[in-house]
Amino acid sequence: DRRMRRKRVSSGTEWESRVGYARAVQAGSEVHVSGTTATDDEGNIVGRGKPYEQTKQALRNIEDALRKTDGSLEHVVRTRLYVTDIDEWEAIGDAHSEVFGEIRPATSMIEVNRLIDPELLVEIEAVAIIPE
Repeated sequence: DRRMRRKRVSSGTEWESRVGYARAVQAGSEVHVSGTTATDDEGNIVGRGKPYEQTKQALRNIEDALRKTDGSLEHVVRTRLYVTDIDEWEAIGDAHSEVFGEIRPATSMIEVNRLIDPELLVEIEAVAIIPE
């Protein structure tokens, strides 16, 4: 059978079925994590007005999604950070570095006009490659 193994991970939010996406998709050795924000298990925003705290929570959510696949943070090779105020790059970068300081994935930080909720300041995507 030459079909690639594919696994979907859900966070259980209403947005996934409404928009038609998964929190993460594992296809073979790759895991792609959708844009992830600073929400808790009930969907409440964590760290309102605090880009550092929002970055840390988004990364915790990414870590949780990776755990539901065969991956972990150490397998992350790429992150993309979408931020609503690039002037907050140091606080956001500090939070990213605390998680990925030794792992050092390729990354981009891009300022965007806004995210889906005006109180969200950071959204992060990640790609992980799991050794065979």
